[in-house]
Amino acid sequence: NKKERIIDTGFEVPDLHLHQYLFPFQKQIVKISLKKGRYAIFADCGLGKTFMQLEWAKHVVSHTMMPVLILAPLAVSVQTIEEGKKFGINVYRLSEELSNRIYITNYEQLDHVDPSLFGGIVLDESSILKNFEGSIRNQIIDNFANTQFKLACTATPSPNDPMELGNHSEFLNVMNRNEMLSMYFVHDGGETAKWRLKGHCEKLFWEWVSGWAMMLSKPSDIGFNNKGYDLPALNFIEKKIITDKRKNGQLFNDVAISATNFNQELRLTKLSRLSEVVDIVNNSTENFIIWIKQNEEGEYLKKLIPDAIEV
Repeated sequence: NKKERIIDTGFEVPDLHLHQYLFPFQKQIVKISLKKGRYAIFADCGLGKTFMQLEWAKHVVSHTMMPVLILAPLAVSVQTIEEGKKFGINVYRLSEELSNRIYITNYEQLDHVDPSLFGGIVLDESSILKNFEGSIRNQIIDNFANTQFKLACTATPSPNDPMELGNHSEFLNVMNRNEMLSMYFVHDGGETAKWRLKGHCEKLFWEWVSGWAMMLSKPSDIGFNNKGYDLPALNFIEKKIITDKRKNGQLFNDVAISATNFNQELRLTKLSRLSEVVDIVNNSTENFIIWIKQNEEGEYLKKLIPDAIEV
């Protein structure tokens, strides 16, 4: 009876009502996050978090008949607006006059946001919640405590940092950080700032996290095909760049021992290092570019061209 249960506060959306360009695994994540109402998407880079959060926000606007706010880092705001245009989802900069649509602003504008006006909130790069003593973290959690629909998206939640998971849990109204630590963790020896999972709680803890968050680095992590996400194995090629003797009156060139002269050395050797990379690529048989050209009949031709750098 004491087991923590995650109560769904959202609504269900059939597949037919989801964007046609969402991949199957993305549709599944959007459907679950809408049904849960308050959810976290911890997806690796390149898995389409922006598209998923825009689709989530679109359905929340339609369901609540209230605007949805996306909070993002300053540089990400413009990218999100452009991303929305590609998929026919309009995103607007936050203004004084609100209507039932998706708005975006950066975290530094929190003081100018009235949370009661929004039916949903999306945290883009939600790892901003990492610092449990941070003022922005506390402001976000306090301001949106009563918001019905919440979505937290980041590619960098640290499973080794229970504080960050606890802060996400607290933002999503699942369980506050202190309750999570006391229930599943113990102090690691004499260092009270470090916590480790209780031995008998490891499975229970991750079952609890999976009730309000989805973690994946590739689609197969949640049972889907990796087609389009299968990358070839990396080739590690080590090359040594021999730099010319400097005319500095010394027997050997200076050694970079600080951040200042280390970066200065990188600038001085930039062309030599880039030239070596170009040679590696041009002499490889594994590098191709697909060249698409329209002929006189209006057809598209595909051609494999080696020597990518030369092209």
